[in-house]
Formats: sequence, C-alpha cells, structure tokens
Amino acid sequence: MKIEDWGTIPYEEAWTKQNQYFEELITGKQNGEQCRDRLIFCEHNPVYTLGRHGNDNNLLIDKHRLRQLGAEVIRVDRGGDITFHGPGQLVCYPILDLEHYHLGLKQYLHTLEEAVIRTCSDYGINSSRVNGATGVWLDVHLPKERKICAMGVRSTHFITMHGLALNVNTDLNFFNYINPCGFTDKGVTSIKQELGHEIDLNQVKDLLKSHLITLLTE
Repeated sequence: MKIEDWGTIPYEEAWTKQNQYFEELITGKQNGEQCRDRLIFCEHNPVYTLGRHGNDNNLLIDKHRLRQLGAEVIRVDRGGDITFHGPGQLVCYPILDLEHYHLGLKQYLHTLEEAVIRTCSDYGINSSRVNGATGVWLDVHLPKERKICAMGVRSTHFITMHGLALNVNTDLNFFNYINPCGFTDKGVTSIKQELGHEIDLNQVKDLLKSHLITLLTE
C-alpha cells in the first residue's frame, strides 16, 4: 500500500487523479497484474459535492451566493447526497482492491467508520454509527445528534475510490447552506468545535492513517 499526501488540492484535480489510479487498478486486476493500493490524504478548497443520486434541492443557496462564499458545486460519481469540503477538513481517498482485504462493501464502510471512531476517541470524543446512515456521529438518538465525518464511495469490481471527510478545523458555517447528506434534522460538528480549540491536522492525519492500516491488515 502506498500512502500519498496531496496537501491542499482543487477538488476536480483530485477527482481526476483518483480516477486515473482507480482505472489503473481495475485494468491491472483484470490483466492479472500486481497493483498497488493507495491511501490518499488531502484538503480541498471550498466545494460542495453532490452524489450520483443527490437531490439538487439540498443546496439552499444560488450561484451568486456561492461565488460570494468562494465555493463551487460539483456533481460526482460517489454514493450519498450533498456535503462540503474545505480547509481544515481531513479527506481520505482509499483506492483499494477490497479482495486484498477480504472485505465486502458494507464491511469496508464499517472499517472506515471504525477508523474515524478510534481517531475521535484519541481526542476523548465518544462517537458512533447511526442505523441507516453512513458516517460517524455524536450523541446518537439524542436531540443534539450531529455528524463529524461524512462518507461516500464508489466501487467497481471491488475496487474503491472516494472515501471520507473528517471535520477537524472546518468552518462549519458552510454547512448552513445545505441539508448535509440530505438531512434536515441533524447537525454537523468538528473536533475543534467539540474541544474548543484548534487541532493539529497532521496529528489527526497520522492517527487516522495508523488506525486505517491496522484495521485493513489485522
């Protein structure tokens, strides 16, 4: 497995590079070649992404207001509805052959969630899953239920792309302009919001990376 850190990168550039690696892995697998899986980490400039079957109505502002925010909207080929990516948010794109890890898609999503749950726990934050909704949440089944990490993946021939977005120091105001992941009754949070101070994003990255590798290889 190769670990790559792309730093801060425009969403469409990252999507193009992901697709290149994704197609290479599919082709290599079909040809019986030995191919390398990748874990990619990055941040994005402000952007709203809408999944394959996402509802346009979950974007609550017009193009003029988007320009004022310095953000854009892109429809992409992952699952899930609308979410936000921006500075201070840790994005991870695993491009993997799930058969290398004896995982089905549901188990894989569970693995991503578990890595984030363990990372949050490292900061003293108790998080968990919500039945029927991907991602990682706080105060599940309580009035203040809120999401700290969104997930959306694409899988073909057990090869994955897209992944997870963990709010570390994210400006949560950007979420006020959407129904995050299509929900109108749930909040959004970040590690910074929960702890009340700025967090070292590189430290979070190292922890998440370690948990992902442990879970995938144990």
